[in-house]
Parts: sequence; structure tokens; C-alpha cells
Amino acid sequence: MTLAFLIYSYFPYGGQQRDFMRVLRECLQRGHQLTVYTMKWQGERPEGVNIVIVPASAWTRHRLYQRFTAEVATLLEQQAPDGVIGFIKMPGLDVYYAADPCFAERALQDRGIYYRFTPRYRHFRAYEEAVFGAGSHTHALLLSPLQRQQFARHYPGCEPRLHDIPPGIARDRQAPVEAGFRESAREGLREEFGLGEQDLVVLQIGSGFVVKGVDRSLRAIAALPAAVRERVRYFIVGQDKPARFERLAAQLGIASQCRFLGGRDDVPRFLFGSDLLLHPAYSESAGYVLLEATIAGLPVLTTDTCGYAFHITRAGSGEVCASPFRQEDLNARLLRMLTSAERDSWRRNGIQYGQSEDLYSMPETAVDIIESLLVSRRAAKAGASAGRSA
Repeated sequence: MTLAFLIYSYFPYGGQQRDFMRVLRECLQRGHQLTVYTMKWQGERPEGVNIVIVPASAWTRHRLYQRFTAEVATLLEQQAPDGVIGFIKMPGLDVYYAADPCFAERALQDRGIYYRFTPRYRHFRAYEEAVFGAGSHTHALLLSPLQRQQFARHYPGCEPRLHDIPPGIARDRQAPVEAGFRESAREGLREEFGLGEQDLVVLQIGSGFVVKGVDRSLRAIAALPAAVRERVRYFIVGQDKPARFERLAAQLGIASQCRFLGGRDDVPRFLFGSDLLLHPAYSESAGYVLLEATIAGLPVLTTDTCGYAFHITRAGSGEVCASPFRQEDLNARLLRMLTSAERDSWRRNGIQYGQSEDLYSMPETAVDIIESLLVSRRAAKAGASAGRSA
């Protein structure tokens, strides 16, 4: 089949982008002809994929996306692919991969009533309506039960077009079985960054520091009792602009303990060598890093607004802050987890969970569903055409 994939921008370190690449590679392995339409591409270009950079510019994000949509619609009309798969919400999709949270839910919970009268709100609500609304034929691949609940609540009747898919965690995140591996990884990380044996490495991973709750993390670290706080070294791995958070760390008096490391390709060694994953995101469709840390044996502290937070509870691999979020709750849980004797238990539970659950088959399942939907749609069209001819 000829398949068109749509994504606003690609870079190697975002969760949405990693999922996109996994699905793309699975389609390649199955022999499909692929074209990607995007405004920006950073990093490796997979062999066998036609990447089309769509020129679009505007002063506001919603106008930019509207111009991208218009340009892509023209290109798709010329190409006439068998299927259009979007990793972004927009009109004209056959399948949407739900990498983003429900916009309607976030607008209701996180914004004031006047926001609903802005051009930005109208744009993003209309684009979500184009995917999930009553008049849509788009099918959606969902990452978590939380997404299903929210989309079904805001777009009644969309349930038959929603498909649950398992996580797609890379197996190199699993803790190796070799004796002493974790101790070796921990020592190696401390040697590289000049840390002492008593230092506690609090790790955060994710591009998009605002939505990932980096401000919450910094405030929680600053609130620790001095005896614990002085031992903490906060590492954040991810691609974003750190300046405002570096200023916040300085205002909180913890700047010397914080390292913004940018996007990196050696994430597993941080998972194996750290003491805690801190991920108090404001909103997250899934949160792959929660499972990556779990199967690596790294205890997790997160928020229930992450789609995969339920895995932490089910695995017994850490703690989850309930909504509505309270900074005091995060502060108390962070102190408890850094000083608790349960860390070994959280670590063992996470490793066992990674060995017993299907956390790895997302690309295969996603492409199975895409193929099945497009074959059924093609057969329906052929039947309708034959009926008209008769």
C-alpha cells in the first residue's frame, strides 16, 4: 500500500517522534511505500522513505497548522495514497495516532472560560472534532485508558473508532540480568559526573519542559530538608530551552545541583545508574519514560495525569500523585522515596513487571490495525462502486 504519514516536525528525542519512527520502520519492513509530510526534519532520514518538507509559515501556531493542512491537502490530492496516517490531529485522516492528550479535556480543566473564545481554542477544538466528532470517519489508536475516557466523554459516539494499542518500549531499557550490572552502571555515572557515593541522582527525561512539570520538580527538590537536599543531583535529559528553568533553580538556591543535559542517545545508562525518576507532568497521553524506568529497575514518582501512571500502581514500582495536584504532596512523596527502605522493593517489582507484561509490541499492533482498517475501507469502496455500476 502507499501510505502518507503526517507530523508537524520530527526530531530524535520526543516521545511522539520515537513512536512515529517505530511505526514507520514497521511499515517499511512490511513493504509499504511511504511518504512523510512535515514542516521540519531533524536527524536520520530512513532509507526508503520519501520525506517532503512542506513550506509553511505564520505568526501564530494555529495559523501555521492551518497553512500546513492546506498545503498537505493539495499534495495528497495529487498523490492519492491508500491511507493517510496522522501523528497530529487534523482533518482528512484515515488513522490518527493519539500521541497528544485530549484538547477539550485540557481546555476545560486547565484554562479559564475566556480561553474558549480565542482563535487558538477554536482551531484546536475544530481539529480534534475533525478526528473524533460525530461526522468523522477517522479511526484513532489510543495509548492509555485515560485517553479513551476523555475522548469518549467529550465526543460521544466515537467509541467504535477507538483502538487500544500496547506500549512500544524499546527492549534495551530492560535491566540486564548480569550480577552487579546496576552497581557498575551507578558507579560509572557517578565517576563521569564527579558524584560521591552518598549523592542521590534524581532523573527526569522528556522534551517539553513546561508540560513535563520541570518547575514542579525543582520546587520539590528545593523543599527537601537540608540534609537530604544537599545530597540530591538533578539531571534532566531532553530537548528544550532550559533558560527559564535554570533561572528558577537559581532563585530556589539549587542551581549548582541541577544539570540540563539536552537530548541524548545514551538514555539507558541514566536509567540504570540513577536513584529515582521524577516525572510530575501536567498532562501526558502516555509517558513512555515511566515504563522505561520501571523495567530498568528505577523507582518512579509521577502524577496521575500521565496515561501510563496506572502501570506504576499496577507494577508497584513507585508512587503516583493524585489529582488535583498539590505541590506539598509531591514534596512529601519525594522525601519519602529518597529516604525509604522500599526502594529495593520498587526496583525489583519494576523489573519483574517488565518481564511479565506486554510492554513492547506497539509498532506491530499499530500497523496490524492500520492495514486492517485500510483493507476494509478499500473493500467497502469497491463494493459501493460495483453496486453503482450494476
